[in-house]
Amino acid sequence: MAALRRLHQAGRTSTERTALAGEAAADAAAADLNRRAVAPGEGRGATGEPKRPRPPKAPVEDHTPTPGDPQAAAFFDCDNTILRGAAIFYLGLGLYRRRFFTRRDVARFAWQQAWFRLHGTEDPTHISDAQDTALALVAGMHTADLEQICEEIFEPVIAEKIWPGTRALVQMHLDAGQQVWLVTAAPQEVARIIARRLGMTGALGTVAETVDGVYTGRLVGGLLHGPAKAAAVGALARREGLDLARCAAFSDSANDIPMLTLVGHPYVVNPDAALLRHARARGWRVRDFRRGRRAARIGLPAAAGLGVLAGAAAAAVAVRRKQRA
Repeated sequence: MAALRRLHQAGRTSTERTALAGEAAADAAAADLNRRAVAPGEGRGATGEPKRPRPPKAPVEDHTPTPGDPQAAAFFDCDNTILRGAAIFYLGLGLYRRRFFTRRDVARFAWQQAWFRLHGTEDPTHISDAQDTALALVAGMHTADLEQICEEIFEPVIAEKIWPGTRALVQMHLDAGQQVWLVTAAPQEVARIIARRLGMTGALGTVAETVDGVYTGRLVGGLLHGPAKAAAVGALARREGLDLARCAAFSDSANDIPMLTLVGHPYVVNPDAALLRHARARGWRVRDFRRGRRAARIGLPAAAGLGVLAGAAAAAVAVRRKQRA
């Protein structure tokens, strides 16, 4: 894959890194799609999972995709759009339980989350710090080992954490015969699991650099966040022959305005305040499945830390119970 061969980032501008992250995500998604297409019993949109009850129907006022349109597709953000909370939160919790994190990591993540709650915005320094910590954890690990860990972490989580309303929108596009893609800053290994469980075509996620099946501790381009998501969607659309004017995109975050602006049918789902203002000004459709309660806003830099803290609290409770017994 062309993007994965261009690994060294020294001297690259922010725009170049964004483009590289998007191209790498599209490369990885296309490779996974091709692999599943030739694997026995698999194909586009196939999950290999046992049948589950069909999700509820989407609201009648939603955009109705044209059945059988080969140039139309739908792109869904993950955190707080499809999944209640952040995928990296659950990954962090699972990794803590497997003793990947230290007490120092817990303290740093706690500070970053407190800062995010106070200011309501993501600090680029915190994002970079969390990224570096996560990459240091997997450096030297075999890709197959991390994929197995991700499977173990997310299989019991996904069924309980999906927003039924968004799940219905996913199914509406699948029923129309369209490609349906997950687009997330979460690692591609995590993104693929979530997409597969939902019967989606595939996933665009953050790509970590590997050499001979081993993680180097670096990213290809950077996080698939903000403009990088738009770059990935654009790259995938070119590969798949999609007409973005006939495509739909769904997100909860103002960070995804570049992706939403690319398509002809932008939706905001469970939106943050900034995205809600932007959507109202542009006349975009708004869907809120939180039923009157605001979902917790989990920042990228601190989401993994929240998982650590949750795991630490659970461990402390278990120890106290054991001491009392």
